[in-house]
Amino acid sequence: MKEKEFIKIIKEITFSEYIGDDCAYLKDIGVVVSQDNLVENIHFSMEYTDAYKLGYKSAMVNISDIAASGAEPKYLTVGLSLPNSTDKTFIKNFYRGLKDACGQIDIIGGDITGNDKIFISITIIGKTSGRKISSRKNAKEGYKIIVSGNHGTSAAGLKELFAGKQNKFTKEHLMPKAQVEFSKYIAQQIQVDYAMMDTSDGLMDALIQISEASNVMLDVDFSKIPYDKNLERFDGLEDLILYGGEDYQLVACVPQDFYIPQAFEIGKVVKGFGVKINGKLITNVEQKLFNHFKL
Repeated sequence: MKEKEFIKIIKEITFSEYIGDDCAYLKDIGVVVSQDNLVENIHFSMEYTDAYKLGYKSAMVNISDIAASGAEPKYLTVGLSLPNSTDKTFIKNFYRGLKDACGQIDIIGGDITGNDKIFISITIIGKTSGRKISSRKNAKEGYKIIVSGNHGTSAAGLKELFAGKQNKFTKEHLMPKAQVEFSKYIAQQIQVDYAMMDTSDGLMDALIQISEASNVMLDVDFSKIPYDKNLERFDGLEDLILYGGEDYQLVACVPQDFYIPQAFEIGKVVKGFGVKINGKLITNVEQKLFNHFKL
């Protein structure tokens, strides 16, 4: 079963208006809330990372969700399930990495339990005051599509880790950076509804989800998608850029006349449904998209 099928069932049973975006926007109290789980040997392997980097990344992937909503990340709680063999050094280094990633974000609590492998569950709360909050359902015909930075880098880093290498690509994979300032600029300056997501599950996944939620077509010029030119030495360059996840960049659909410093315009929102790359409608992509239930 796919993650989207589970979410559809949950929405049908709960009738929750908050399920759909990566963050729940609780407008009545002025906050957004998000939760993510990281499971050993599915989302990470201790063969390729360490406690500090794991703590750092665990925070950043959640901070990225708040950034995608346009809110200001403020508070974070941590649930940890750990094997009995875990020592104090692991805990110290994990929380040092977590704290360095959080910066001014307060770590306010959590829970620790035993388990046969490492399981991390983080809840993060963002403040919405003075900001226009995004939703993937807000892309409109005539809007431009922008991204905050390079794609394909993290996926290349994972390939390099599997090959036993350590370089700038592996660092990007193990220690990503949430695009907080990019998000802040848009959310504080824009006056109209807009769509924004992070590309944690891949650029194509984000484009498809925005298209489906907004009932529009996203027409993308592949040549305008930014990427590190050193990726050209890898096989399957286009798949790395479109489907390689964990870059934690932001993709947004905003009015044509809205200016964002250091943004890359990669296409436009048009009438229709789906995603086009260089004028070709993309179909049968499910097997390339990240599936949280595929072991």
